[in-house]
Amino acid sequence: MGSRQVTSWQDKNITVAGLGVSGISAARALAGLGAVVTVVDNGDGDAHRARAAELQAQGITVRLGLLADGGHAGEVLPEGTELVVTSPGWKPDSPLFQAAAAAGVDVVGDVEIAWLLREIGQELRAARSGGTDAAEPRKAPAAWLAVTGTNGKTTTTQMLASILKAAGLRTAAVGNIGTPIIDVVLGEQEYDVLAVELSSYQLHWAPSLRVHSAAVLNLAPDHLDWHGSMEAYAADKGRIYEGNTIACVYNVADPATENLVMEADVEEGCRAIGFTLGAPGPSMLGVVDGILVDRAFVENRQKNAQELAEVSDVNPPAPHNIANALAAAALARAFGVEPRAVRDGLRDFRPDAHRVAYVDEVDSVTYIDDSKATNTHAAEASLAAFEPVVWIAGGLAKGATFDELVQNAAKRLRGAVLIGADRALIAEALARHAPEVPVVDLDRTDTGAMLAAVREAAALAEPGDTVLLAPACASMDMFANYNKRGDAFADAVRELAAENAADTA
Repeated sequence: MGSRQVTSWQDKNITVAGLGVSGISAARALAGLGAVVTVVDNGDGDAHRARAAELQAQGITVRLGLLADGGHAGEVLPEGTELVVTSPGWKPDSPLFQAAAAAGVDVVGDVEIAWLLREIGQELRAARSGGTDAAEPRKAPAAWLAVTGTNGKTTTTQMLASILKAAGLRTAAVGNIGTPIIDVVLGEQEYDVLAVELSSYQLHWAPSLRVHSAAVLNLAPDHLDWHGSMEAYAADKGRIYEGNTIACVYNVADPATENLVMEADVEEGCRAIGFTLGAPGPSMLGVVDGILVDRAFVENRQKNAQELAEVSDVNPPAPHNIANALAAAALARAFGVEPRAVRDGLRDFRPDAHRVAYVDEVDSVTYIDDSKATNTHAAEASLAAFEPVVWIAGGLAKGATFDELVQNAAKRLRGAVLIGADRALIAEALARHAPEVPVVDLDRTDTGAMLAAVREAAALAEPGDTVLLAPACASMDMFANYNKRGDAFADAVRELAAENAADTA
């Protein structure tokens, strides 16, 4: 990979694919280091033009939409390109990348660029602070503790950052979350360690990445339209373990994650560390009598265990979230964090909206928003946390099938309300594997569809039940994103509660 040998970015001709957040971040950073940057994007709307104008004012060339020769800007490799930096969502078989391959030009992502710029970031911060004494050893860049998996990445990364902060370390949650990682690497703030969330897309384009310690939380079919196969998807996830120096954290309940550890080429002395919801063996973290315990980072791990926190310290204490907490704790312990900080960090952590979030209780029925459950694996974890459940599901399936999900959840279901473009796929799975479960097929996509879904769910529910929005699908057929879908659900529940209050007044 030619990008690994970059010693100077001055005058290097770089094409940035995509005018989104990560593309703009990469373009600005590389131009600031002296590169000659061209940004390409097939879009040509008002928002694209506004972003382009800002970059052009900084001397960055931007090509949008349809070119004069009839080609599309995002498909034509600019002449003289020496490196392509892609935004995460661009598919590997995109015409631009095919042209780059034919020209012998490397394609990398924003995470790869951030990794390559760590030393430069340290030098820039030293220069801003007036430099350091030549006799003093140069401070190493912040260590990276990395997290990936089909589900739970963001929550685990945020938990990890909370634990690291509780330990008094300067840290931030970065990567596929929050501030673009290049901006953090080159920014003024000095960090001791970064909690880095990485998607399969980002890992695909980050061949040089070699982190301190990493975790793969789980593996289930997702984004197969992008990767082409489950094998390719898993292989990209497994890249996170390559070159790890201290710990490769895997899920004992998901053997595929351990297989990725076994296949990885790591530094001498790097250890495989498992996490489990059961009692842990040596070199594992797990749960014993409601206590999160560590048998990996203790003396004489064959006989000893260290108490880290109580299950009640995890918010919410659903099984999949306890697994997230154990993975975060394992990475923190690999970095030398004391047990007390694990407990305090988990207590301080508050999950983002739309992740198994309590909305309200109406007529003794609890309403839970897990709009972030955009695939079957996430929905299965969510459904496993409640019983009985009236399930609101549906949207864009992204090539997924639902038979296994329905089989595993069937005994928990009081009923189901289906919405969205691919709801028929879920209806068919319910008919095959849970024919006794009443199903409402809601053929609506207007703004009132979610309120109708909530009312139908309320009609199916009995006191003590949970109405759970865990769609198992993407949201873009009806909503701008999963946040908007979750907001619509919460608004509908609040309207239901107001109607109920008015009826009983």
